[in-house]
Amino acid sequence: MAQLVDLAKTIRSKNAGVDAVTFDIIFDDLDTYRRVLDSGVITPQLIADLYRIDTDTITDFVAFEPAKAIKFTLRRPIPSGSPGDPDIYGAQQYPPLFGIEIP
Repeated sequence: MAQLVDLAKTIRSKNAGVDAVTFDIIFDDLDTYRRVLDSGVITPQLIADLYRIDTDTITDFVAFEPAKAIKFTLRRPIPSGSPGDPDIYGAQQYPPLFGIEIP
């Protein structure tokens, strides 16, 4: 088993418009990308569980082999920059992904 943070080259989040945050999990090589993807561990349900949201909040979930990346987008509970928004740029939302265990 390995943690995702040790396998991925980049794990990040960022704004995807005023109402969404997008996440990228990018790998250095195709073998590692396929290992993670083929493990079946990273799913919309896992993301929903990690972020304590309904799966309906996930608007996109894509494995994009040319970039060796897994990408997903979440609807924000409140628009970016609104009162109560804890992360206006969406750039601090990725840490829950670090500890995902990959066989």
